[in-house]
Amino acid sequence: MRVDIFDFDLDKSLIAKEPVNPRDSSKLLDLSEEDAIYDRHFYDLPNILKKGDVLVFNDTKVIPARLYGARGEALVEVTLYHPENGKTWWSFIKNSKRLKAGDEVHFYTDEIAVQDSDFSAIVLEKNGEDGVLLEFTCDVDSLGHMLEKYGSMPLPPYIKRDKPGHGLWNKYNDKENYQTVYAKYEGAVAAPTAGLHFTQNVLDALDKKGVQRVFLTLHVGAGTFLPVKVDDTDNHKMHAEYGIISQNTADIINQAKKEGRRIIAVGTTSVRLLESAADEQGILHPFTGETNIFITPGYKFRIIDMIITNFHLPKSTLFMLICAIAGTERMKKAYQHAMDNRYRFYSYGDSSILKCVNKI
Repeated sequence: MRVDIFDFDLDKSLIAKEPVNPRDSSKLLDLSEEDAIYDRHFYDLPNILKKGDVLVFNDTKVIPARLYGARGEALVEVTLYHPENGKTWWSFIKNSKRLKAGDEVHFYTDEIAVQDSDFSAIVLEKNGEDGVLLEFTCDVDSLGHMLEKYGSMPLPPYIKRDKPGHGLWNKYNDKENYQTVYAKYEGAVAAPTAGLHFTQNVLDALDKKGVQRVFLTLHVGAGTFLPVKVDDTDNHKMHAEYGIISQNTADIINQAKKEGRRIIAVGTTSVRLLESAADEQGILHPFTGETNIFITPGYKFRIIDMIITNFHLPKSTLFMLICAIAGTERMKKAYQHAMDNRYRFYSYGDSSILKCVNKI
């Protein structure tokens, strides 16, 4: 399938640089009915859903996986995206051409200069589109602490932040803003951004409505931000991400489906893991492992009835996925409506709720 089918022109002023406050005051484009479109706010969600619906949340927690380092005079920006083991990570590195195997990169912050740094990594391997394999020199038990000390939140490239040295790189509250209120299990290097709109007030209202909540875990990788550089979707490589679905979550979802209740995924990450763990009869199974599922139009969904999701990049795998869910032409029209009405796009932007029209 040609990638340019999923292209559209976006006014860059619509790209959100930080979230609205409070989170649930963001706009919500309601496409929960096939032939209708409504402009709402996220706090209206409990009025859209109904008793017995099941919301599926991704409870992964983002780690501060962006690091700024130096090898001699060469400055680099590192985004960790996939662990090989406790202290060895694949990473995407800006200015990686200045690095070679065996180099040691020393990390720094606004407060800690390179010469005072006690945190570094050795370059083990460089491998084209897989990036650079780094091995940290600290022990495994110290790595989490060092990332908290030296790292920043791995915001996508379209959200610009100052680098260390300007004294401004922490002026935004990204460590709180770029985390869902229900985040629990550390491991993601990108947020499941559809969940960023939920507040305790919305969750309480959903509980009062009788909407059931279940959780899975997919540790989102930075590969989710990578542009599709090929002309045909068949030639695009998806990076693997680690996920877990418990027996309890699978049982609740399967029972709800038997009873004809709706399954609503919170975010594309939840969709991808649910579909990875479902069989051809639409039965969800417990899951522990990696998935690199790539969903494009023509796919028949086995689990979900609806999805809550943000507004995505042109020609991205995420836009392709929601086109598969709701239909390409419908989504192009919906995105044009969103742009005409100044909806905010991408990770810190507004939200939508879509009905799945392509099911088994």
